[in-house]
Amino acid sequence: MRTRQDYARFGKVLLAAATLSTLLLFVAVPRLQADGRAKCERNIERAEARLDNAIHKYGGNSRAAIDRWHELNAERERCYNLYHAWWDGHAHAWRNGRDWEHYDQERGWHHGP
Repeated sequence: MRTRQDYARFGKVLLAAATLSTLLLFVAVPRLQADGRAKCERNIERAEARLDNAIHKYGGNSRAAIDRWHELNAERERCYNLYHAWWDGHAHAWRNGRDWEHYDQERGWHHGP
C-alpha cells in the first residue's frame, strides 16, 4: 500500500527528472545547431572550392563548372532551409538573404542555363 510519503517522493523525483530533461534540452539544441552550421560551412566551402577549380580548369561556361555551380546552390539552399541563412565562404560570413546569385555575379561565377 502506498502512503502519502511515497507519492510525495515520487513527485519530487519526477519533478527533478523533468527539470534535468529540460536543462539538457536547452544545452543540447544550441550545440546541435552549432554543429549543423559548422557542417554547412564546411560543405559550402568545399563546393565553392570545387567550383573555383572547375572554372580554372575548364572555364566558367563548361559543363563541369555549371554542375559544380548547381551543387553549390543546392548546398546553400539546404543550409538556408535549415537555418534561414547561408555561409559565404569567401567572406567567411553568414548571410541572411537568399541573394547568393548577387555574390556569385561579383565573383564572375556562371549562373547556369
